[in-house]
Amino acid sequence: MPYLYQEAKARPAARPGAARGTHSSGKGYEQLKLECLRRGVLFEDPDFPACNSSLFFSENPPIPFVWKRPGDIVKDPKFILGGATRTDICQGDLGDCWLLAAIASLTLNEKTLARVVPLDQTFGPGYAGIFHFQFWQHNEWLDVVIDDRLPTFKGRLVFLHSAELNEFWSALLEKAYAKLNGSYESLKGGSTIEAMEDFTGGIGEMYDVKAAPDNFYEILEKALKRCSMVGCSIDTSSAAESEARTPFGLVKGHAYSVTGIEEVIYRGQRVQLIRIRNPWGQVEWNGPWSDSSVEWRSISPSEQRRLSQAARDDGEFWMKFEDFKVHFDKVEICNLTPDALEDSTAHKWEVTIHQGSWVRGATAGGCRNFLETFWTNPQIKLHLTEKDDGQDDCTFIAALMQKGRRKLRKLGAEMLTIGYSIYESPGRDGHLGKDFFRYHPSKARSKTYINLREVSHRFKLPPGDYILIPTTFEPHQEADFCLRIFSEKKAITEDLDENVAIDLPEPLDPTPSPKETEEEKQFRALFEQISGKDMEICAEELEYVLNAVLKKTKNIQFKNLSLISCRNIISLMDTSGNGKLEFSEFKVFWEKMKKWISIFLQFDFDKSGSMSSYELRGALKAAGYQLSNYLLQLIVLRYSDEQFQIEFDDFLNCLIRLENASRVFQALSTKNKGFINLNIGE
Repeated sequence: MPYLYQEAKARPAARPGAARGTHSSGKGYEQLKLECLRRGVLFEDPDFPACNSSLFFSENPPIPFVWKRPGDIVKDPKFILGGATRTDICQGDLGDCWLLAAIASLTLNEKTLARVVPLDQTFGPGYAGIFHFQFWQHNEWLDVVIDDRLPTFKGRLVFLHSAELNEFWSALLEKAYAKLNGSYESLKGGSTIEAMEDFTGGIGEMYDVKAAPDNFYEILEKALKRCSMVGCSIDTSSAAESEARTPFGLVKGHAYSVTGIEEVIYRGQRVQLIRIRNPWGQVEWNGPWSDSSVEWRSISPSEQRRLSQAARDDGEFWMKFEDFKVHFDKVEICNLTPDALEDSTAHKWEVTIHQGSWVRGATAGGCRNFLETFWTNPQIKLHLTEKDDGQDDCTFIAALMQKGRRKLRKLGAEMLTIGYSIYESPGRDGHLGKDFFRYHPSKARSKTYINLREVSHRFKLPPGDYILIPTTFEPHQEADFCLRIFSEKKAITEDLDENVAIDLPEPLDPTPSPKETEEEKQFRALFEQISGKDMEICAEELEYVLNAVLKKTKNIQFKNLSLISCRNIISLMDTSGNGKLEFSEFKVFWEKMKKWISIFLQFDFDKSGSMSSYELRGALKAAGYQLSNYLLQLIVLRYSDEQFQIEFDDFLNCLIRLENASRVFQALSTKNKGFINLNIGE
């Protein structure tokens, strides 16, 4: 599918209060609800109907689902019963434990929960069968409206449900998230950090537990204290191990939530503990410090109450931190954006956000392994000016997210393998070319290229200017992306591809010179032969002249110029307005033509008569045109073929149109030695 570039200017973090409605009717939750109450009907959502297409896109339901409203399932349904807690999340028959682990973490922060799950909703007075939830998507908060028809089998919910059978907030939240992503099936398989970010607008970090830093306990403690969301999992070595249980009661390939971290005094020794929750609501760790282990007998009842310790099979358990590091492999932390933190919380993050696209043939250059196209990727300049308090370096997290891939699953799209590189800036403005990357190594880069929705990493670099290059691993792969920079001190970012500049020589004087060159004599003879005594030619005659001359030119393997090109040439050069070209006008054009041929041959590296569309930026710059990514991508879509090649005839048409456009700009702009700078705004 074609992707059009979205300018990657820095944007402020989105505020949740400005959530955008998403219903196809253009109406918001309140208006839709009032209409249902006025008409005395229960809401039925046409955007996510109660049918199989909302459930699955690649298969038929394995059992006959029946869509029912909560009032048809139980006698006294409640939206929230006794507060929304982590025990309200019990997994059903959908492989979305990653989502459920995130929901469990969500319940630990009342402010964050209340934003995602508006708490004023009820099955009591004013009930109209309509509910709404808010999610963050790529720097925008969305308000997702649903009806309350839920898939059931034999009168029980099939998917996510609460331990309390008459509580429905968690099941409705899962439905809203399924709608956001296209279907329930789209929620199969994922990373906990993905949902955590959609609940908070936060930024994720992944840790390999076996290679974690020495202060890993302090990192987790700090994260939980500042209301970050934390998840963990155990790796599998094969698909057969997925959800396999270990002898210690843990589940491989399964997403858990980290819900607490504490220290206790045990037999005179300080012991570090961590609390974990299984979203199944059952199946727990059975080793030391598990619910019924002997260690708790040495802990006072008051201390056990402080730790919310209880011996019940609810999926939540404590374990020694050292045992946690032995048995778990991955930890995911979602740091909240500044708007999501309590005012009293220290170390708020500064955040800037860039939106962009990788477009085949223009800005989808692939990773550094593909040097010939790597330089064509979007380039973002990062100014680090303020050192961390008491430090010599600047700390920041760079997170690159590919957009909308889960929703595109039904069209066959999968997560692309993505990553980024960071280079020290050479101190000049503008898009960096191929030779810079040929001779300069990266200063830092993402830990790996991986097919996750987001790749993020924490860096410490000296103050200075850097260039960040977001890429897919392979070239020619299209996707929209969102790049976020979180820094503990303010960092300034700018896109290197946003300006349009036209730097053309002064037009040549069309008056004849006293003495004609040999080339001009040959053209004059050919002109007289074709045009007659008036020495004017039409587009068809110009086509004959140019193709006759180009065939005799050495080292050129161009195909014939088209009649359309010749009409465009006359449109560019005809000063009299009679639709024909005089000999003096042709001479001026031929000087342009020779320059354009020379530029084309310079970038036709294999001398095949066509040029890679990835080289178009450099070729146009040599001709005097500096274009933004947006304009460049439009031109590539218009003039390149399926193999990302541009023939000379198309290159010529492109330059003619650009020159015509520049004349319009020149008429509207202040002329300054033939140079015009045009800033394309948002």
